[in-house]
Formats: sequence, C-alpha cells, structure tokens
Amino acid sequence: MERTGRYRRGLAAIAALCAGTLGFAACGGSGSSAAPKDGVVKAVGAENEYANVISQIGGPYVSVAALESNPNTDPHTFEASTSVAAEIAGADLVVRNGLGYDTWAKKIMAAAPNPKRKVVDVQDLLGLPDSTPNPHLWFDPSTMPAVAKAVAADLSDLEPAHRAFFEAQVGSFDESLDPWLEALASFKARYGATPVAVTEPVGDYMLQAAGCDIRTPFSLQAAIMNGTDPSPEDVTFEDSLLRDHQVKVFVYNQQVTDPLTASFESLAKKEGIPIVGVYETMPTPGYDYQSWMLAEVNALTKAVAEHASTTRL
Repeated sequence: MERTGRYRRGLAAIAALCAGTLGFAACGGSGSSAAPKDGVVKAVGAENEYANVISQIGGPYVSVAALESNPNTDPHTFEASTSVAAEIAGADLVVRNGLGYDTWAKKIMAAAPNPKRKVVDVQDLLGLPDSTPNPHLWFDPSTMPAVAKAVAADLSDLEPAHRAFFEAQVGSFDESLDPWLEALASFKARYGATPVAVTEPVGDYMLQAAGCDIRTPFSLQAAIMNGTDPSPEDVTFEDSLLRDHQVKVFVYNQQVTDPLTASFESLAKKEGIPIVGVYETMPTPGYDYQSWMLAEVNALTKAVAEHASTTRL
C-alpha cells in the first residue's frame, strides 16, 4: 500500500539517480552479475534491524550495508541517495520491509533488474496484504524468525558450501530471542490488559504481544504516522486518556516528533504518566536486534512496576 504524507519518499527522483549518476550499467539493461566474490555475499538491509539479522545469520560470509540506520531521524522521510541506489543495484541479497515503508528500495531494484539477486520482502514473506495497517513488522515476535530462515535459505543458494553454517546460525538466532519472548510472557502474566496510550503504531505489535490494552484510536495513530491531520475528536480523546489517567503508560515514538506529539508528551509528564520511548530503527551502537527488543520490554515493565520513564535507550 502506497502511504501518504511522510511515506512519500521522493520516488520520482530514483529514476533520475539510476538513469543519470549511476549510469546504464548499474541501473538498467542487463544489471550486474550478483555472483558473490571470494565467498562473501554483498547484502543490504533497507532498515538496520534487518541488516543486523542478515549479519547474524551470514557471519563472515556476508558484507552487509544498512541503509536506514539513524535513530535520531524520521525514517518516513528517508530519500534514496546515489550511494543508496548503488548499494542496492550491486547487492546479491536485499531485505526490505514492504507495506509502503521502503518503496524506494523496490523502485531501485526495478530500475536495476538482476535475475540473480535474492530479495526478501518481509510483507510477502509473512503473506500480508497491502491493506495491512501497521508496517512496523519487526516489533512482531513472529517476524524475525521467519526473516532469519529466509535469509539463510537465500544465502545457502548463493553460497551452498556454507549452508550448514547458515542453518546453524538460524538455530542460534532463534534461541537468542528467548529472553525477549520470556519478558513478553512475564509482562503479560503479571500486567496483562495494562491500558496504554501511543502516538503511532510503531510498538503496537509488541504491546499486543505483551497483552496491553491500546486505548489510542488507530485513526489518530495512522494520521500521525502518515503525516496527515487527525480529527479534533481523536486529539481530544487522546488528551482525555492522559489527563484523566485512563492509561498507565504513554508510548512515544522518539524518531517522529511534531507539535502535536510534543503536546501529548508534555501532558503525560504533567500528569505523572510514565513514558516509554520506542524507535523505528535500531539504536546504535550497543544494540543488536535481540537486545533492542528486550530493552523495549524492560522499559515497559519498569514503567508499570516502578512508575519510571525510559524516554531514550
């Protein structure tokens, strides 16, 4: 589904990048060979959380570039540069989210066709329709195990000599998710049905897995996510959730702020409602995907159990 507002990525400029700066050899015609050189697969994660998983599965047999990786910027306003187009055009393996979140990557690959390139489109991998309202798939506990398995399969096709290594890495990766899954289960058992307010649906999959009751209307979440004007009724309702202490936690997207979301944050602080900051790209340095997800659940637990805010990881 093509998103509006902040999801518009300047896609018209991508054709110019491919046709002009990169030239015909990189972006058109027959494309590059995508044959791994020296046993090292050149891989790209459109978002750094996917790049991190590729790296964990591929180990020394992959060279990975993360394209969206700055936790201090709005990923919805990401625009493909010449270097980004070149990374994708020359990649043996690309992992992208789909659901309109990184349409720029799909456009670049279409402009740089390569039948040997492996592509993991997470939306397609999970069988999600274009109408899926929440594109932040990495917060869903079921997503990354499927991604890791798909990445291992594609790496095995590209580098069959290392198939056993890639498959073993998948097993290790799945086991390494256990602390996160246990933290989610523990929260749900102790604090299930905790009412929460949010700005956007960034962490909704995680909150749902933890058994939280998300009180913010999705129409408000979607408006903020897509950069459109929410209805006055939704804004009033969100204010009432905070002012009347109808929620125990306020989950705030740290990467996307504007006067409206800042007003919600200020009201939560004024009313003494603990705030949990969530991110759309993995905070770096110091985190891998697993430790990032665990840190978010730990912050949620701390908010409910200790009435303490964790605005930044």
